[in-house]
Amino acid sequence: MQASTFALKGSVGFEVRRRGAFQGFGGFRRRNLSFSDEICVRKSAVFCGLRTGEDSMGAELARGRNVIEMVNSSVKARSVRVQASDGDIEDVKSLNPKVKSSGTVLPFVGVACLGAILFGYHLGVVNGALEYLAKDLGIAENTVLQGWVVSTLLAGATVGSFTGGALADKFGRTRTFQLDAIPLVIGAFLCATAQSVQTMIIGRLLAGIGIGISSAIVPLYISEISPTEIRGALGSVNQLFICVGILAALVAGLPLAGNPLWWRTMFGIAVGPSVLLALGMAFSPESPRWLFQQGKLPEAEKVIKTLYGKERVAEVMYDLSSAVQGSAEPEAGWFDLFSSRYWKVVSVGAALFMFQQLAGINAVVYYSTSVFRSAGIVSDVAASALVGASNVFGTAVASSLMDRQGRKSLLITSFAGMAASMLLLSLSFTWKVLAPYSGTLAVVGTVLYVLSFSLGAGPVPALLLPEIFASRIRAKAVALSLGMHWSSNFVIGLYFLSVVNKFGISSVYLGFAGICFLAVLYIAGNVVETKGRSLEEIERALNPAI
Repeated sequence: MQASTFALKGSVGFEVRRRGAFQGFGGFRRRNLSFSDEICVRKSAVFCGLRTGEDSMGAELARGRNVIEMVNSSVKARSVRVQASDGDIEDVKSLNPKVKSSGTVLPFVGVACLGAILFGYHLGVVNGALEYLAKDLGIAENTVLQGWVVSTLLAGATVGSFTGGALADKFGRTRTFQLDAIPLVIGAFLCATAQSVQTMIIGRLLAGIGIGISSAIVPLYISEISPTEIRGALGSVNQLFICVGILAALVAGLPLAGNPLWWRTMFGIAVGPSVLLALGMAFSPESPRWLFQQGKLPEAEKVIKTLYGKERVAEVMYDLSSAVQGSAEPEAGWFDLFSSRYWKVVSVGAALFMFQQLAGINAVVYYSTSVFRSAGIVSDVAASALVGASNVFGTAVASSLMDRQGRKSLLITSFAGMAASMLLLSLSFTWKVLAPYSGTLAVVGTVLYVLSFSLGAGPVPALLLPEIFASRIRAKAVALSLGMHWSSNFVIGLYFLSVVNKFGISSVYLGFAGICFLAVLYIAGNVVETKGRSLEEIERALNPAI
């Protein structure tokens, strides 16, 4: 194959260097096409010539050319990797420095994160309130009904996570957020005013549907509006605010000891952020990728100017057009996720969330109070606060490392640390030589486990999934993976105590350690690194048919 050359008329120039081997998923996969002469890009970012070995490519690139002609900004200079059809790699290296975004994205990420806060708050609010609401509703002696109050939220979240993807594809990301506020507000109101356990369960079910939808669309929306260079940090903010929501639920429960009816106020508090989410999304921009897929090109260009600045419109619009060149495929259906074309990458997403839950994070949180009591810490609030603070601290550290260390390395480090911590916890309960230090080791092991989880296993899956899924399957594939998350969560919450009673906590923790070790092996062999690449670059790399 002849070496390809890019020549730019104007101020932007590119050099091309040929590499002889393809390394993993590191670059673009080019469709069976050879650039025989040159691509000329004017200073106004208009294609003025493209010679290919196939005349039909002119028609395939017509859409992309029309989009670029609409843009008057210069193309951002950057380095990309192009894979030719014969498997070689070519580096297209920019001679100009990178153009930084001058747009505004943080306020809109903040609005979306209200959904993450509600996610964490609804998960955590019942822990402190359950004893008091059980007495008030007359189910203090009925552990089965108490279990339904807790687990109904998870069942609703499973339904919501599957629904969120379809809604996001049909109505757009911002409108789906607004629709999501309906079950969130009604569910919180019913829980706060419930006079019977049936009303409470219905309220928890609706709230669960709401947080299930949020769990699918918050990371999706953030990944699609964030600039490439900080997408990892902004994406991990989702998990950070989930932790903040859990801590907020803990703080909201502090007045319970002096006011047993305070549990109603705890549930009612969630109405406020739900309303703010709906109002905030009325002023937030739609995902430019969704707008582009809907053929709303002027709207997409306007949103890109808002999010990234006018100097990056050409680059982003070109990336978006490149992702769909030669493809007039409709939005994927659910069965497309299981096709040979997509199943490998979809299975990675589902597996990551399955490992996340089966590695025992919720079990550790459920059992942390008993573990800390064995160490002489008798305050439930202090035990929960220590776990929650460790989670928030670790997630904050992960946010700063996400775009430097990369997603894959953080995942491997995280699951390896969780395996070691679980092994320590298991041994602290069984080794007689460690008996004098069992309480201290249990506390240290629990805190190290939560820290390890928050460094990678917690924040990375929700960030990585929207990155690795092709645009036409992204919303539904994220929803499917979140469905795996909630299903696994529901099963563990339902059967964990029964398994502990049968096999003992030490054996269960040892089993969790084994699952964490298997996760390390799976991630090393199947997960790709995505840091520093646009969503369109990743899509072309993982889906060569596009």
